[in-house]
Amino acid sequence: MTESQAGDPPVSPAREAELALADPAYREAVVDLLGVLAYGEISAFERLAEDAKLAPTLEDKLAIAQMAASEVARVDRLHRRIRELDGDPFVAMAPFRSALDLFHEHTAPSDWYEGLIKAYVGDGLADDFYREIAAYLDAGTRELVLSSLEEGPHAAFVVDRVRAAIVRDHRLGGRLALWGRRLMGEALIQAQRVAAEREALSALLAGGVDRPGLDLAALGRMFTRLTERHTERMSELGLDA
Repeated sequence: MTESQAGDPPVSPAREAELALADPAYREAVVDLLGVLAYGEISAFERLAEDAKLAPTLEDKLAIAQMAASEVARVDRLHRRIRELDGDPFVAMAPFRSALDLFHEHTAPSDWYEGLIKAYVGDGLADDFYREIAAYLDAGTRELVLSSLEEGPHAAFVVDRVRAAIVRDHRLGGRLALWGRRLMGEALIQAQRVAAEREALSALLAGGVDRPGLDLAALGRMFTRLTERHTERMSELGLDA
């Protein structure tokens, strides 16, 4: 965010946040971002709870239930911060319901393994997009956003289950690789919808007089990073991107 002039003492994180949040446009963008993150957690919880019905064993059902619980557990901190910024959490979430619900509608898994891929790859792509946005936030807000995107220990569970399944059935790998590519496309469309949904979020990425933003070249590099991270996740699962 705002940098100190040469020779001036460095600006503390608290002062940086105070200066940044004094800008109504930036404040609105932060509330929007926290709102889409909060609704994303709620919709992920709903989807994982539904996916638990597809689990082949009780151990798998419990693991998915724990993943779902971890998603919804993060919502309280996001809502609390929205209220601290004089926002209404439910009003902040509302504009993003359509885009996120449409993503889940278009990417409903047909079986247990597609659900696992979506939980790991689809959600991971969305999280990577929000991490990119976090680079343009004040330090305190950035820490809150990044902490809400931590994968936790459940990622290893997904990787283990998918890799073991591919060893048992090599044909499954081809089908899941195609599914991963579809998720990539849908996730990028979702990211564009989310950014376009609210002018404040788009302005945050564009920057301002005292805030660096993304030019076309930087935007291209951002999407390159998103694609590279997707390829890494697919590789971790033993799949071709």
